[in-house]
Amino acid sequence: MRLERFSLRLADPLETANGPIEAREGFLVRVGGPGGDGGRAEDGDEDGNGDGPASGLGEATPLPGWTESLDDCRAALDGGNPDATTPAARHGVSLARADADARRAGERLCDRLAAEGPFDSDGVTDAVPVNATVGDGTSEETADAVRDAVDEGFDAVKVKVGAREAAADRERLRAARDAAPDAELRADANGAWDRETAEEMLDAAADLGFAYVEQPLSAENLSGLASLRGRGVGVGVDESLASHSAREVLAADAADVLVLKPMALGGPDRTLDAARAARDAGADAVVTTTIDGVVARLGALHVAAAVPDVRACGLATGSLLAEDLGPDPAPVRDGEMTVPEGPGLAGGALDSLY
Repeated sequence: MRLERFSLRLADPLETANGPIEAREGFLVRVGGPGGDGGRAEDGDEDGNGDGPASGLGEATPLPGWTESLDDCRAALDGGNPDATTPAARHGVSLARADADARRAGERLCDRLAAEGPFDSDGVTDAVPVNATVGDGTSEETADAVRDAVDEGFDAVKVKVGAREAAADRERLRAARDAAPDAELRADANGAWDRETAEEMLDAAADLGFAYVEQPLSAENLSGLASLRGRGVGVGVDESLASHSAREVLAADAADVLVLKPMALGGPDRTLDAARAARDAGADAVVTTTIDGVVARLGALHVAAAVPDVRACGLATGSLLAEDLGPDPAPVRDGEMTVPEGPGLAGGALDSLY
């Protein structure tokens, strides 16, 4: 296994509970090929000609509050055995090995994941719908941003809420609906509300026909999240999955929708297992990123493509980066991302990175 450290500047700083993030730092993980560890892909190469082990790419890009630190990520990768305590490191290795296996088999990564994973391979899609995200702003700014997203071809739009007073956010939700009468609208509170405010806002979202409200209460409050269900609008869980397993959240009846981040969950395999658990419990799954580089973003796209009838996912995050690890072979067009043709992550589109 070979590692290459990188730092990708964001187009605008990302505000988090731990302070602003101006760059995404992590490690490009390579397995197989000259001097690499191919994991399970030991016979043949990406062309199937038997000249050597297939090479595979992964990405380990930790995010404070969601995964281990950058130093702990590096230590886990150096140790060669990342586990659940270092999900970003495990993601990097898991994705690289999965990519190598798919390249060896001459299959797209999504097809390989489906064949080996919990879903029927017949459910793999060639294109994944994605949602636009609208940040905090006035009602007018929110309406304009939602309208622009719909004009660009997005059928689903997520509106960030929770930074303003409830009355102001209610007006913003109404403005969003007025701007997009036929779009699937979602709201994301990032755990900002107390119980009373959450009830008030969910009722408002239900009246406006929103599909679900993401993380209306703090991450630890699973019982509170469970009590909010059944108000006419779905309850989505995101931050809660940083401290609870998907099965713990589902056992608590705390979610209608699980928002799954492969980087935070520890890899494509664990993400698909969580999506299967959601479906088995009568919940839904949406795949999103932690504002990753193109390698992890493509990995998340393949995971989403392997989930049958997947809802619009939060994968349209490439534009948040001012620079990237390489070319993007799956740009957003008309509200969806098309899975690249060819074996592995992207066929030959990322050959310069191997």
